[in-house]
Amino acid sequence: MTNGMDALGDPTRRAIFERLAKGPTAVGELANELPVSRPAVSQHLKVLKQAGLVTDRAAGTRRLYQLDPRGIAELRAYFDAFWMHALAAFKDAVENPT
Repeated sequence: MTNGMDALGDPTRRAIFERLAKGPTAVGELANELPVSRPAVSQHLKVLKQAGLVTDRAAGTRRLYQLDPRGIAELRAYFDAFWMHALAAFKDAVENPT
């Protein structure tokens, strides 16, 4: 299973992710906005879904993809912890120069 950061390492997946931040979108609409084929968009969505960043639901004959708040929360928790440790180390270095 791919994690969120690995999934977002690809520029096309990042573009899809950023587009989905604007709201639920069908594969065809995404493909029209990107320089890749519809099957390629589907493959990228599959990776994003496996990483827990995207969910899908039926809407008539189409499937709409949208960001998964749980996956976004996990990414945010990672970065919040990262910055908390980095800023604490910076503070320590400033307050206790060697």
